[in-house]
Formats: sequence, structure tokens, C-alpha cells
Amino acid sequence: MAKIIALANQKGGVGKTTSAINLASSLAVLEYKVLIVDADPQANSTSGIGFDVRNIEKSIYECIVDGIEPKEAILHSEIEGFDILPSHIDLVGAEIEMLNLSNREQILKKVLEQLSPDYDFILIDCSPSLGLITVNALTAADSIIIPVQCEYFALEGLGKLLNTIKIIQNRLNPELEIEGFLLTMYDSRLRLSNQVVSEVKKHFQDMVFETIIQRNTKLGEAPSYGKPAILYDADSAGAINYLNMARELLKNNNLTKSGVKAKLTSD
Repeated sequence: MAKIIALANQKGGVGKTTSAINLASSLAVLEYKVLIVDADPQANSTSGIGFDVRNIEKSIYECIVDGIEPKEAILHSEIEGFDILPSHIDLVGAEIEMLNLSNREQILKKVLEQLSPDYDFILIDCSPSLGLITVNALTAADSIIIPVQCEYFALEGLGKLLNTIKIIQNRLNPELEIEGFLLTMYDSRLRLSNQVVSEVKKHFQDMVFETIIQRNTKLGEAPSYGKPAILYDADSAGAINYLNMARELLKNNNLTKSGVKAKLTSD
């Protein structure tokens, strides 16, 4: 059964989609079977690994609203073992359509239960909001990764997100845990970046991942080519950061596999 991890932060531009794509691709390179669930109507995870959103016929929307078999909507990426349940702009209207459904907070959980036996990890790329789709994601997840950018206002809104997580734990998913806070867009040359790192570690201590994702042009360029960084430029700092992030995630979950071919180095 897969470990289901939601990547969530209601603040936009913090690196949720970049982290979902590159963490998933890194885990796949490390010989784990991984599925991204694109739970954002912007569908950036879908386009970011090379699929034209205009040509998507079956997506997470049809799974949630129409009840189609989720395996019918799965798309396969260039990397073996790395799949995606794509999104579509129609997902914008899903929350309204879900309002009258019974157990509306549990719909995505039921969808993922059908897919879980086929994967080691399922990563949910959440939209930058705390709406019903995100509530569904947190209800379905075993844990949550919270990306935090190393910029001004980094901690803004985190209190609201943590409060939402507590509500989900109390009412819908008592097993939900915080996997960790992932620091992104780090620039060692900037005093502000170092201040944010210090502040986040002061607040959340051992809940912060040791791996820090550096600001890197290759990470920004890769989605426009429909590729994760490891395919676009495997030697880039961004690709190496996410490989190390994947290794840390596996270590934290006491998971290892022999025969790993990827070279993991710190940058």
C-alpha cells in the first residue's frame, strides 16, 4: 500500500508543484513506484511533466464528480514507475458539485484507495487554498509536506494552515501527521534567506527537513520543456537537491532499496 503525502500551503508560489514533480521523479529514479495526484485546477503538475492539458479526456475531476475508475485516467511519464492522475480546469467547479454529496470530505480518499496497492508513494499536489479539494487531500493523506520559501512573509499564513491540519486531525483524519517543512528557493548569498531558515528551524525544530532546495534556474526552466529537473539537467543543483530530499524522506520512513543507481551528493 502506498504512503500518501499531500504537499500543501495556501500561500502560492512556495514550490508545491516543483517539489511534487521533482520529489516524485527522484523517488522513481530510486526505483520506487510513484503517483502524483494533480489536485490543482491550474494543472501545473500535469503540464510540468509533458502533458497538454487541452488534450486531457479523463482527469481527477471525472474521478471525483462522475465516479469513473481512476485507473482509466492514469497517465505515464517518461520515467518508468512515475505516473500522474492529471488535473483539468474543470476541477474549479468540482467543489460546488461536491457540496451536495454525502461524505464529501472523503471522496478523494475513496479514489486513492483504489490506486494505493499499485504504488509505493502517492503525492498530492494541492491548490494554494484551503477549500474542499484540499480538505479532501488532507483527509486522504497519511502525512503532509509543507513547502516554505526562503523569502519575506514565509511564515505568513502558516498558522492558519496548521489550524486547518488540527481540525482535519480532530474531525476527519486522526492519523494525519506532518512529514516536515521543506525550505525552498534558498539563496545562500542573501541574508534574508538565512534569516528565514533560522526562523523556521527555531519555530519547528526537528520537523524541518535537513535538505534545503536552492533557488535554481534549471528548476524554473524544466517545466516549460515538460520535464522534471532530473531529465532536463541531472547535474543541476535543483535535481541534486531533490534527489537528496528523496533520500531523506526514505530514511525518515525507514525505507531502503538495494541496487540504487542514482548518485546522491550534497551540493
